[in-house]
Amino acid sequence: QVQLVESGGGLVQAGGSLRLSCAASGCTIDSHAASWFRQTPGQEREFVAALSGSGGSTTYADSVKGRFTISRDNAKNTTYLQMNGLKPEDTAVYYCAARRAFGMIVFATVREYDYWGQGTQVTVSS
Repeated sequence: QVQLVESGGGLVQAGGSLRLSCAASGCTIDSHAASWFRQTPGQEREFVAALSGSGGSTTYADSVKGRFTISRDNAKNTTYLQMNGLKPEDTAVYYCAARRAFGMIVFATVREYDYWGQGTQVTVSS
């Protein structure tokens, strides 16, 4: 059974950085596409960043482009989200997601993912 466990969230001042981790078990991430989404109370889950199954393609939401970077370490079976230049509007619960996939296609909608982590809170103070 596939499990995803996020970590690395916390409280940071505006302009600061955090790196979120998503450790996978029950699967090997080099055969899975992965992504990060975020959600604030009363809002729908919002796409942040995605990585293809091959690891060769990425895509980002316009709101984070140039500030966030998605990557993975196959040896550690872990996907990361490096977040720089954080803004108060980045405050949310961040979720990682995965689905079995190969190749260069990236997936950017909630319904395209089969596995989800429990979420990690990121709070950016002004």
